[in-house]
Formats: sequence, structure tokens, C-alpha cells
Amino acid sequence: MKKIYIILVAAAFFSSCAKNMGDYNVDQKKATVVPGVTFISNAEKNFTDILTTPNVNSNVFRFYVQYWTSTEYLDEPRYNLTARAIPAALWDAVYQKVIVNLKEGKKVIAADALLNADIKTNQIAQAEILEVMAWSTLVNTFGNVPYSQAMDIGVVNPKYDDAATVYSDLLVRLDAALGKLKTSATGLGTADIIYKGDINAWIKFGNSLKLRLGLIIADKDPAKAKATIESAAPNVLKSAADNAAFKYTTSSPNNNPISTNANILLTKRKDFVGAKPFIDRLNALSDPRRKGFFTTIGGNFVGGNYGYSNSFGNCSTMTDKIISLDFEALLLDYPETEFALAEASARGFSVGGTAADHYNKAVTASILYWGGTAAEADTYLARPDVAYATASADYKEVIGTQKWIALYNRGYESWTEWRRLDFPKLSPPTSATAPPGQSVPDGLTIPVRLIYPIGEQTLNGANYSAAAAAIGGDVISTKLFWDVK
Repeated sequence: MKKIYIILVAAAFFSSCAKNMGDYNVDQKKATVVPGVTFISNAEKNFTDILTTPNVNSNVFRFYVQYWTSTEYLDEPRYNLTARAIPAALWDAVYQKVIVNLKEGKKVIAADALLNADIKTNQIAQAEILEVMAWSTLVNTFGNVPYSQAMDIGVVNPKYDDAATVYSDLLVRLDAALGKLKTSATGLGTADIIYKGDINAWIKFGNSLKLRLGLIIADKDPAKAKATIESAAPNVLKSAADNAAFKYTTSSPNNNPISTNANILLTKRKDFVGAKPFIDRLNALSDPRRKGFFTTIGGNFVGGNYGYSNSFGNCSTMTDKIISLDFEALLLDYPETEFALAEASARGFSVGGTAADHYNKAVTASILYWGGTAAEADTYLARPDVAYATASADYKEVIGTQKWIALYNRGYESWTEWRRLDFPKLSPPTSATAPPGQSVPDGLTIPVRLIYPIGEQTLNGANYSAAAAAIGGDVISTKLFWDVK
């Protein structure tokens, strides 16, 4: 009887607290409503992660520009894009983990009736700038991509939009977002991991992105590039303090993804070493950044054979700074911006200052960032093979070579600049470069685009086929619309 009484009391208690069975399934420790700014934070981290990680399943661009090479697994430095789902990893990360988060964040922010109107406008504009950057990454990687229908939940198989058309729309969207930023109000606040909500910083960041996008199309559409660049130039990054830096922490999962793949505290793998083409060029220039980039072997900087097996212990590898758990990652920085201004000036665009002045600022800022001194920068810039006036008669080679060095640890952007400027001259592994006892397949070509994810062929076949035909074939040698020289 006593047991029955207890059961009846318990039943009465629970029936008085719950109106339906669904109430029992609510996890009291999880939020039921997510603030819009949280989506933006997630997008910032996910975007930085995919562009920074050296994981060979998703980011192999440090191989393509020959900063690093592998010790054992050779598919990636030999440009095999089907042994692992590399294109799909990048595609899915940008679409699903970046753009979806940004769009959902903007939607939630826009629906917040209690949020100050100016703050709301700033938050949405900040998200829009980052979304433009994400879309440009997809276009600059694949060419034509799903865009106008990509985020429409009612369209199962979205069409691929023309890359040049997408690019034009992104420039319009970027201008609109920049025009909405209000310095009199706050924005994302502490949810903004990059700039902590500093609206003035976002104005510089957005204009520097605009400068970058303008140069991308400079060979294809000089008039549009000129107008874009000249309107952006007065408001770009002014110093290293303006860098778009993502601050990682010493705690997983918010540590730098390089450390996940290369730091002995987190992995026992020893997959990466400095590549001989890059280290040989640094050695030839006595580049003061070497000590920031690589360890030494017997007091020397020694590169591994690019595209072949290498002994980890016999080659220079990443410094403790680079593999540290909290080493910052850069989405856009001051040296890149100064190199862009140097190139714009060399093309005859009005951006203030000479090409040589901007070039010198870019090189100096890069050397200082990597632990060098102003005196080392002056000595370096005085070298005939470095000085803007004497390193080459072709401004693309002068700027392209030094930008390649300065973009070390930013493999994706370096790959884009290499494709655009055609410098430095890089070659795939060939039989002529094979070390004793090793060989390489004939006919390797450094990719100038990634192929579309295999899943697109099976799940979105008709639109995939149309896109492949429109760009000239879904192969790694197909040049994108802006790659015309």
C-alpha cells in the first residue's frame, strides 16, 4: 500500500508540472534560442580554420605553392584530388560552416525587435562583408558555383552561376555593406573574434578586401578594377595593428589547427617539412625571415625534395612559433595590402604613393612580423635581387616573388596570387628532379583550380555537367575567368 501511495503522489506531481510528454524531453542545459551574433562567431572560426589548417584532407595549398612538402604521403604534393575528398572538404566547410552560419546570423539579428537599429545595421553589414569574402573564396577556387539558388531550401539541385557574374554581384554587395557601417554605433562586440566589434577596423578590412577583389579582375577587366581599387585605397589597412587576425587559444578545440596536425603535444605525426624550392630561394636571398619560418639542420636551412619522400630529421620544419597552439591566423594583413597598393600603382592606378614605396613598406612589415628588425629589412631591400628597381624589369615578378614569401603560412591566398601574377615560376615534380631511388609520374601539372566535389556529379549531375562545360572542363588545368595572362 505504501509503495502504491508513493507512486500515485509522484504521478500527481509530474502531471501537475507537465502539460504534455514533450516537456520531459527538454534539455535544461542547452539554449533553445541562439543569439544571432553567435552564428557570426562560428562563421569566423570555421572560415579561419579551413583556410589555416594543413590537414591534407582539406587544405593542400601550402604544397601547391611549394612552401612545404610531405615526408611520406605523396598524393597531395603530386596533385591527386581524388584519393581524398579534398575539394568536398573545402566546399562543404565554406558553404555549410561559414555561409550558412552567416546567413542564419543575419536572419536572427534582423528579426530581433529589441536590438538598436544602428547596432543591428552594423552587425548585418559585418556579416555581409565576411560572406562576400567566403563567396569569393569559392569562386576563386572552383569557378562557376551555386550562388543564386544555393541557400534556397526549396531548391534541391541548385544551378551553377557564372563566376564573373557572381564576382560583379559580390562587389556590389561589398560596397553596400561598407556604406551601411556606422562608426557612431557598436556592432558584434565580443562575439567578433577578429576585431572585437571595432567598426573602424571593419571599414579598413572591408576596403582591403575590396582592393584584393579589384586586383583579382585587373587583367580581365582593367576599367572595373581601376574604379574598384581607387575607391578602396584611401580606407585600407594602415599598419600591422589593423591585421584581420584570428586569436586562437591554448585549449582545444580553439587551438590553431596547425598545432593539431604538427605539434607533438597534440599529435605524433611528422608529415610536413619545408620544401626545397622555397627554402632554396630564401637561402639565395639570405632572407631574414628564415628563422621565423623554419628550424635549422646543423645550422642550415634545408628543404625537402618537393613531391618525394623525405626524412623528417634531415629537413627544416616549422618553428615552435608556427606550431604553437595559440599562434594567430591571418585572413588579411597589412603586408598583403601594401603589396596590392604597389601593384595597383605599377598598373597606373591612383592609390597614393609609388609602387616602390608600397613595396618597401610591404617587405619591411613582413620581416618585422616574422621577428626581423628594421635594420635587417633595410639591408635586405638594398640587395639588387630584392630592390624594386633592380630585382626584375617585370613588376609582376618583383611583387609576385616577395608576396609569395610574405604570404608564407597563408597557402590559399598565396596560391591565388601565384595563379594571378604567374610568379614566382614554379614547376611540378619531374623525373629530372627525382632524388636517387625515387620516381614520379610524368605529366604532373600544378592545379590552377580545384575540381568540383565528386558528390556534385552524383547528386546534382545535370547542373554539374552544365557548369563543367561552361568553364571549359572540370579539370585542374582549366583557368578561371580572371586568369587570362
